Amino acid sequence: MTASQPQHDRILILDFGSQVTQLIARRLREAGVYCEIWPYTAPEARIRAFAPKGIVLSGGPASVTEGASPRAPEAVFALGVPVLGICYGQQTMCAQLGGQVEGSEHREFGRAFVEVTGTCALTEGVWEKGAREQVWMSHGDRVTALPPGFRPVAATEGAPFAAIADDARRFYGLQFHPEVVHTPHGAALLRNFALKVAGCRGDWTMAGFRAEAVARIRAQVGKGRVICGLSGGVDSSVAAVLIHEAVGEQLTCIFVDHGLMRAGEAEEVVRTFRDRFNIRLVHRDASELFLGQLSGVTDPEEKRKTIGRLFIEVFEEEQAKLGGADFLAQGTLYPDVIESVSATGGPSVTIKSHHNVGGLPAHMRMALVEPLRELFKDEVRALGRELGLPEAIVGRHPFPGPGLAIRIPGEVTREKCDLLRKVDAIYLEEIRAAGLYDAIWQAFAVLLPVRSVGVMGDGRTYDQACALRAVTSTDGMTADVYPFDMAFLTRVANRIVNEVRGINRVTYDITSKPPGTIEWE
Repeated sequence: MTASQPQHDRILILDFGSQVTQLIARRLREAGVYCEIWPYTAPEARIRAFAPKGIVLSGGPASVTEGASPRAPEAVFALGVPVLGICYGQQTMCAQLGGQVEGSEHREFGRAFVEVTGTCALTEGVWEKGAREQVWMSHGDRVTALPPGFRPVAATEGAPFAAIADDARRFYGLQFHPEVVHTPHGAALLRNFALKVAGCRGDWTMAGFRAEAVARIRAQVGKGRVICGLSGGVDSSVAAVLIHEAVGEQLTCIFVDHGLMRAGEAEEVVRTFRDRFNIRLVHRDASELFLGQLSGVTDPEEKRKTIGRLFIEVFEEEQAKLGGADFLAQGTLYPDVIESVSATGGPSVTIKSHHNVGGLPAHMRMALVEPLRELFKDEVRALGRELGLPEAIVGRHPFPGPGLAIRIPGEVTREKCDLLRKVDAIYLEEIRAAGLYDAIWQAFAVLLPVRSVGVMGDGRTYDQACALRAVTSTDGMTADVYPFDMAFLTRVANRIVNEVRGINRVTYDITSKPPGTIEWE
């Protein structure tokens, strides 16, 4: 989709650097509204060309009271479209429109309760006047005087203007974060903003995206040849099937098998794409090469770089055998695009190394095809189901590109990989048998770099220990440990110790994950 050819009503989110800005987009898309996240530094001409039906100003870590703090482009308030300011977004909106923001000794972080003192279009059907509603706060500064035309709608002890409204201009502000699950009615407030206040049709669906994406791929590729690096993960699998639907035999997938996948996954990739979808697939078993190069390597970052370098070398070898191609397909997702540009508009130093969001190296002489770059992870899963991919692939827990190598601290060997595969397979088998797989965001085993003395039967053992990990997540931004009951953990541990020779101790990792990236390794 391009700014010059809008096909759906859409909302623009201007990012001031909040950790949870992506959740705003998720909530709006759940309401069937297409939206994009841009840095607050976006040029006014680009904002006007995007023709948004509404604009959301995100939260951020800065203080409006500081002279050099970020500000929203003035065009935001002159376009005549609804504006919703969230946390810092509310504060800068008020400051720019004639209100006042001050630092406060009564800071609020975490769960809070607002007293609903009024009604407005934003809260219609969600909050009732006089109600007490739970929200999630994260602020030190607060609005102390409203701009002309605004009135208060809700308040807390620390934020007298926790929700404000100017219905005439359709400008609204929330001091709390409606996008997080800890604000129970927050998604409904965002839905109201998009559908009722901004008047969006809410017609953005995966079925519609599929048809539009196929048309875009055909227009881009024409009669050219496309190569796709297939890993067996959700992203590359969905991208491959979608591109195949668009251009058929013009697509060839290259599956570089580095020998670091989970049990049975390499075979499943070949079976699914060759047999089920009849996609041209080159399967290169390069496990001996990868494991040989990893011999003696213990530093985690060196392991990653070694695997990445070898993957590219093997991929280019297979590409050369095919005689080259015009396009390279990859499963870039919208979070990859967002993370490649910081809130100030510059390149991010934390961009994911396995995606060439900014373009390919010149020597590759191919153009990128990235049909998923508008989608979040759960939307990719929905598209995969729409395309008929098996649930075993679509619903698979996230798995890092370096595979088992980063779940084996220290040197990686074939023996350790085989050992970990057996442990991991038992763990996942028990999770599925208990009906828990879909309730868990990610579960995996780690082979610990320690040995322990144990007694099994009448003999002493000196074998390795392993750790099990499972986390839940609503959005992939934060993670909490999954609360297995002791009976389940006991059953899994007993199976592992009894069935996997070389393991005599099992532990369970109960570490939670704070806001940040979506992968746990």
